[in-house]
Amino acid sequence: MELKYYKKHRLIKTNNPRDFEISELKEKGHRVVKAIAKEDVTLVSASEIFPFEYRDGQEMFFNGYQSWTDSKEVKLNAKEKNIYTSPRLVVQKYGMDRIGDATFYKYKRYLLHGYDVGYSKGENGFFIFSLNYQTGYLIYEYNKRTKELTLISDLAGIVLKKGEEITLFDYMLSSSYEEGLALFQNHFKKLNTKKVFGYTSWYNYYQNISEDIILRDLDAIDNRFNLFQIDDGFETYVGDWLDVDKKKFPNGLEPVVKKIHEKKLLAGLWLAPFVLEKESRLYKEKPNWVKKNLRGEQVFACGNWSGCYLLDLENEEVVAYIKECLTHYAKMGFDFFKLDFLYAAGLEIPPGYSRCQYQYKCYKILRDTLKDKIILGCGANIINSYGLFDYLRVGPDVSLIFDDVAYMKFFHRERISTKTTLQNTIFRSVFDDRLFGNDPDVFLLRDNNIELSKEQKYSLAMINSLFSSVLMTSDNIAEYDEEKNALLNKVLDNFLHAKNVRFNKNTNHTIDISYDLDKEHYSFSYNFKNGVSNNG
Repeated sequence: MELKYYKKHRLIKTNNPRDFEISELKEKGHRVVKAIAKEDVTLVSASEIFPFEYRDGQEMFFNGYQSWTDSKEVKLNAKEKNIYTSPRLVVQKYGMDRIGDATFYKYKRYLLHGYDVGYSKGENGFFIFSLNYQTGYLIYEYNKRTKELTLISDLAGIVLKKGEEITLFDYMLSSSYEEGLALFQNHFKKLNTKKVFGYTSWYNYYQNISEDIILRDLDAIDNRFNLFQIDDGFETYVGDWLDVDKKKFPNGLEPVVKKIHEKKLLAGLWLAPFVLEKESRLYKEKPNWVKKNLRGEQVFACGNWSGCYLLDLENEEVVAYIKECLTHYAKMGFDFFKLDFLYAAGLEIPPGYSRCQYQYKCYKILRDTLKDKIILGCGANIINSYGLFDYLRVGPDVSLIFDDVAYMKFFHRERISTKTTLQNTIFRSVFDDRLFGNDPDVFLLRDNNIELSKEQKYSLAMINSLFSSVLMTSDNIAEYDEEKNALLNKVLDNFLHAKNVRFNKNTNHTIDISYDLDKEHYSFSYNFKNGVSNNG
């Protein structure tokens, strides 16, 4: 094991860390390594070579950093998309490097990497998952040159005083995919997550919502649904959460919540609690609430809206404001909170914390504030969300065309893409009802305001229905014809009753999917290149 740390401002990199008392436990695939500091130190990382024998054609699942990061099984000669190979001016202007892990992980052509859960199937398979999810991310890194797999515990920033102890590694590992999956499922017991079938306003109107639109679409919702969610656009500006846009909602949101409840539906609301946009009143009136880096520059979080900045989550007034906003809508009667752009908490880490520790701390603020309300996390780190969020988005936003506009394919790994989110939905299905309920984002069956083909819409609806705990649409279902209503009933039946859902990736750009329903066995093949599947 190699340990990196600072001692008296000097970086030490050693396989014989004499400044620590190391203890190790290894039993039935469970490995724990702890360290007690003999001197005051600031940690960077711990790493060890993973016993791995490469074989030609072998594939591995690499779990991405956050909700939107592309995550799939790939051959070990694959290439990872490095945002810094894109034009720097474009990257900086739109904050494309803010969204993933590029700000702290150094991408190299000969490396592939993933976070906290990874596996490889077949004769030389394995399954590994981290249990150190409140301390340090477990990064697994495959080196295409040396054909070695390295485990890295990301502990950068943690300060240990003499005599203090820390867990460097805590993970479970099996030399078989099947055995490892069983270990994972035994440790993370079934949550019996309630299935959510709902409507969200975003993927039809985006920010262009109004009271009339919301109430019209609400009127179309029938008793097949159990959630109606108002997405972005109700507020004047992102960050000004208590300022409801009076032009769009002249009566505020209270009457809407009441009407949602009258239909015996959960009332849902979208917010992005850790960020604010440049045009917001909050940004102009409270400049000291914006997080600054060590150079005194405001921390840019993304290029959305008028430019998006990180709130200073170490400022007590900021935390009080976030709590006030969430509590306001909880008391108004909202039951379900979709909390978005949560990756932003990890952009600037205060001294003394690892990135994992700090994001967990920030996410916990949300849970502690909302208490027993339902939380769907989005744009959040995966392992930090365990135990805090009821549901988690597991892929990027669905696009109204299959793989977004052509030039976006060259940019960041978290880009909007129906193609990518469908892959994430399948390959991250191992998390569903174990870490949280998986949210695959929406399915869309409508004909207007969309460029997905009929076959692609079918695949989207079918896969979402089989591999998730959340099934949502943004369609006005009053416009559905008989054929669309029949498909809606089919996917809802899958969603609520399908059992033994399985998938297997082939070498010819297809994924075979099978499931049992009403004592019948069904199977179909999904082509992840063009988004088309045969009938299931």
